[in-house]
Amino acid sequence: MNAAPAPAAPRGVDDLKLAAVWGVLAALAVVALMPYLAQTMPERFARLPVPLGLVMVLQALQTVVLIGAMAWLGLRMGHRVGLGSPVLRAWLVDRTPPDWTRLRPATSALLGVGAGLAIVALSPLADRWLPPMAHPPAHVDAQASAINGALASFYGGIAEELQLRLFLMTLLVWGVARLRRAVPGAGVYWAAILVAALLFGAGHLPTAAQVWGLTPGVVARTLLLNGVGGVVFGWLYWRRGLEMAMLGHFCADLVLHVAMPLIGLVRP
Repeated sequence: MNAAPAPAAPRGVDDLKLAAVWGVLAALAVVALMPYLAQTMPERFARLPVPLGLVMVLQALQTVVLIGAMAWLGLRMGHRVGLGSPVLRAWLVDRTPPDWTRLRPATSALLGVGAGLAIVALSPLADRWLPPMAHPPAHVDAQASAINGALASFYGGIAEELQLRLFLMTLLVWGVARLRRAVPGAGVYWAAILVAALLFGAGHLPTAAQVWGLTPGVVARTLLLNGVGGVVFGWLYWRRGLEMAMLGHFCADLVLHVAMPLIGLVRP
């Protein structure tokens, strides 16, 4: 007699599996970010009270727990509002190929490149608002800067998208849906995109403040330039899913942190 097929795993268990994978990948991205942070904030790294290796281990463990939990919550909330992680779910849960025709990864990557180029184009205007650097980044050659930037791009593409899009943007849309007891309209998604984009920019203020200090011009520049990318990544998350937002973010960061140093246009 053939054994009865095992029941399908509850959706919560599936979400936990996906969240665990994202938590581990985010932790690896945090470790990859460290050389870029050491380049951007050399004085702070010179004053670390414990060995850098220990800092990296502790940060990675913290990331697995915190971002893993945020990812799980985002996945749980996303079922109600049509947001989520379609590629990883197709691979790990449904065991089917993702719908690449709908996701359009090549176009998503190009949108990310376009966001990066838009930030580059706006930078000369926004840089006029900056005061002299209070703590300049460490001087490294273009190749080393590009390598550090490439490693840091994994943090932007993975960890930041898990926090700002999968968790925060989903939370905002889900919260409105709960309050209204109705399916949210496009305006709700756009409002969530804009709020998440502003908070995405605000998340870069500590690094900017370390380099220039915290002035109105520094705040405005940081919110504007990062907000451009945040809107694009938010739209990708809404229309094509988390992985396409990650791909777009990663490609934008490659423009900013790899291509620009290699052609001699380096800016924190």
